[in-house]
Amino acid sequence: MDKARVVSLFIGVVRAKSFSQAAVDAGLTPQAVSKAVRQLEDHLGVRLFHRTTRSLSLTEEGARLFELANPGLRLLDEALDHIQNSRLEVDGLIRVVAPMSIGNTILVPLLPEFQRRYPGAHFDVQLDDHFTDLVESKIDVGFRAGNPPERNLISRKLGEILLVPCATPGYLALHGTPQTVADLQQHRCTGFLHPSTGRVMAWELQVDGATVYQEMPAVARFNTVEGELTAVLNGLGIGQLPVFMVEAELASGALVPLLSQTATSNSGVFMYYQQRTLMPLRVRHFIDFVAERAPQRLAGQRAALA
Repeated sequence: MDKARVVSLFIGVVRAKSFSQAAVDAGLTPQAVSKAVRQLEDHLGVRLFHRTTRSLSLTEEGARLFELANPGLRLLDEALDHIQNSRLEVDGLIRVVAPMSIGNTILVPLLPEFQRRYPGAHFDVQLDDHFTDLVESKIDVGFRAGNPPERNLISRKLGEILLVPCATPGYLALHGTPQTVADLQQHRCTGFLHPSTGRVMAWELQVDGATVYQEMPAVARFNTVEGELTAVLNGLGIGQLPVFMVEAELASGALVPLLSQTATSNSGVFMYYQQRTLMPLRVRHFIDFVAERAPQRLAGQRAALA
């Protein structure tokens, strides 16, 4: 016997003061409701109702059960209503995950503007360069660089990632400015370690209309773009860096773009999430907001190289 079900039907009969109306409310036949109440009476070993063809009233035991069980069912109804209504609320927690480069440069700067629109929304932000399983980690929205996730997720491309070799004026004054891709082999270069494999990634270059992958002699290798950028800014060598992360340094002259014609944009920034059905309204608003604002942040990369 499903105790919760039969007690719920019993309470429905008491509230409706009718087996027939309780059946309508529950979407059942009167016979099914009557059978459920009889099962409950047999289980408890007491009669819960005085029944005649014209009247229905509670026994003493039935009144006691209703007195004890009704508040609990009301709390359950209220809890279910609250959860259902919360889908329509913009207040509450939004859990997001992103690589540090995207999080620090694109995602986090957008949060204040979103919270000005929706002051009741707040965030848990996890910055992690590894791909994160949304279900396992209880994440609402994820971001990644490179290619879209291959799993059963919705992904939206927010913009391209433009990669270009960069160095400081000080480094170039000491070591000279490379004029060709071959010249790069004679320079001190930095490398980036793939977050999943731990291997040094080859530089992706556009040469004669084709994308080529060139292994570079790395004087230092980094597992974060932020670390590599800091090294390049301190004159360690030449690094191939995402333009969206160094636009300010390029504009100020702190970094000089090299061989801009080799800049590639074969990878992108992607936002990913589960199906939009049953999604809280605050998460839907956040997804739409990022889809509107993030591409603007990524749109000026080629102009930065001009």
